[in-house]
Amino acid sequence: MKTLDDLLAEGVAGRRVLVRADLNVPLDGETITDDGRIRASVPTISKLTGAGARVVVTAHLGRPKGAPEAKYSLKPVAVRLDELLDATVTLAADVVGDSARSTVDGLADGEVALLENIRFDARETSKDESERAALARDLAALVGEGGAFVSDGFGVVHRKQASVYDVAKVLPAYAGGLVLAEVEVLRKLAGDSERPYVVVLGGSKVSDKLAVIESLLPKVDRLLVGGGMCFTFMAAEGLGVGESLLEGDMIDTCKKLLAESGEKIMLPADVVIADRFSADAETESVLVADIREGWMGLDIGPITAERYAAVLAEARTVFWNGPMGVFELAPFADGTRAVAQSIVDSDSYSVVGGGDSAAAVRALGLPEDGFSHISTGGGASLEYLEGKELPGVAVLEDNA
Repeated sequence: MKTLDDLLAEGVAGRRVLVRADLNVPLDGETITDDGRIRASVPTISKLTGAGARVVVTAHLGRPKGAPEAKYSLKPVAVRLDELLDATVTLAADVVGDSARSTVDGLADGEVALLENIRFDARETSKDESERAALARDLAALVGEGGAFVSDGFGVVHRKQASVYDVAKVLPAYAGGLVLAEVEVLRKLAGDSERPYVVVLGGSKVSDKLAVIESLLPKVDRLLVGGGMCFTFMAAEGLGVGESLLEGDMIDTCKKLLAESGEKIMLPADVVIADRFSADAETESVLVADIREGWMGLDIGPITAERYAAVLAEARTVFWNGPMGVFELAPFADGTRAVAQSIVDSDSYSVVGGGDSAAAVRALGLPEDGFSHISTGGGASLEYLEGKELPGVAVLEDNA
C-alpha cells in the first residue's frame, strides 16, 4: 500500500489532504477523560501541516443516529487537537455542507479543518453502497483536484464506511503512520512470535473474545483469563459464581475450550468479591471455590495476580486485551494494575490491545512507554487477529 511518506515525497504544499482520524474519545459532559486517541493522531497530521498541506480531518464520536446531536459534537476534540498541534484547528459546523466548504476554503498552508462528526450524516454507515459512495464523493469534493486521502484511524478500519472505505476509491489513498504501525504490530502477533507467547484476555464477555481465543490458542503458550469473562469459564468447571457476570449460553463452549487447550488456559485461583457493585461495597478476597451466594466477583485476587506475574516474567511476547476487573472503581483495580505492571517489568515485546486496556494504563498512572505498543483499535485489532479482512486496510492494498 502507498504510505504517508510516499505522499510527502510527492509534495503536499498547498494541497488539501483529507485525513480519516480516530478521535472517538470518552467524554464526561464536554470534558475529555482520556485523550489517548487524539494524541495518537497528532504525528500524521503534524507531518502534513509541517510540509505545508491544508489538512481536512474527518472523524466520529460516539453513536449518533445519522443526524446532529449536541452531546456527540467534536467541539471538545477540536479544542484539544488545537492545543496539541503546532497548527490552527477550525471546526466546521457540519459534515460536508456550507460550513464545511467555507471552512476548508479558508484554510492556509499548514492549517487544519476538522469536520463535524461524520456520523451526523446517515450515509456514513449506510448499508447502501450508492449512499456511501455519494458521501465519499462529497468528501472528495472538499479537497478538490490535487487532493489526497490519508487513512489514519485504525480503530475504524474494520468498518466498511464512507470515510474509511469508499473515499479511498475516489481519491489517491495512502496509509498514515498510525495504520502502518498497527498493521505491522498485528502481523507480528499473528505470525511467528518469539516464545514464550502469552495472551492476557479480560473484559466482560466470552462471546466478545471467542473468535480471537480460537484463533490464538494454537499459537500461544499461555492464555491468562480475567475480567467478567472468567466466571463463565469457572461455571464450565462446575464452580458456583454467585451473582458474578455469567453467560449461560457460553458454558458448553468454555468446557470445550478448556478440554482442547490442555494447560494453556489459566483461570483465576482467587477473586475479589463484593456484596454489591459499588466503590464502597463490602469486599473480600476468596478462593474461587468460596464465592458466596448473592456476592459478585469484580477483580482477580492477589494469588492469581502473583501467578499471572510469574508467567509474564518469562514471556517474550505478550498481547493484553481487557482489564482484569472493574478498574474504574478503586477496590477492584489492583488486579489490572498488577498484571499491567508485570508486563511493564518483563522483557517481552508487549502489545496493549486498545479500548479499556489502554484506558486502564493511563487511568492507573502506568508508564505508556513501558509497553512496546499501545493500540488505538480494540475491535479492529481483535478482528485482525481473528483472521478477518479489514476493509479499510484491504482497500488501501487494492489501490496501491
